[in-house]
Amino acid sequence: MSSEPSSGKVAGPAWRWGIVGVIAVVALAVALWPRGDDGEANPGRQQPTGVSSALRAEAGLAACPQPAAGAAGNGPLAGITLECLADGRPVDLAAAMAGKPALLNLWAYWCAPCAQELPYLQQYARRAANAITVLTVHSDPDEAKALSRLTGLTVKLPGVLDGDSRVRAAVGAPAVLPISVLVRSDGSVAEVVVRAFNGVEDIANTVAGELGVAA
Repeated sequence: MSSEPSSGKVAGPAWRWGIVGVIAVVALAVALWPRGDDGEANPGRQQPTGVSSALRAEAGLAACPQPAAGAAGNGPLAGITLECLADGRPVDLAAAMAGKPALLNLWAYWCAPCAQELPYLQQYARRAANAITVLTVHSDPDEAKALSRLTGLTVKLPGVLDGDSRVRAAVGAPAVLPISVLVRSDGSVAEVVVRAFNGVEDIANTVAGELGVAA
């Protein structure tokens, strides 16, 4: 008599293990497949953050500047439209700043020197009043963390989201933070400050020297 098991006894387990193998392969493929619009990550693509109105309300940021009637943006920032952190609306950057000097501060929620500098910028903006536009530019796609960071710092300056660093590229700034871009009223760039300001007087003196705005 043969000692081998009959063919009927082998077929059942082999068939079942084959199905298990197929399921495992499919599950692995699903796990590794790049995500699309579900907010999980495809590293090469900026995903929408879906920031809640409650988070925006808690941050309580000032409204972003809006273009005056007939205003046209000039200079290297022309054509750049970013999302306002206060309400999620689009901001035509150059047009919104046309006709007034501006200080654009490039920062990110994970940047420690930025966190030290932002309260100085808020104090300076209050001191300068309407003489200059002070706008923060969050240079990272995580809008929720930007709003949470500003809430913790109690910084209420108007700000925009620049997740793919379009402003930095437009002005030719290096890939470091913080950076402050001083813009003339005609849209041209007067200076790119590649360092953190160490106080309100430092900001005031730098802006006065480059833009002629006394505060």
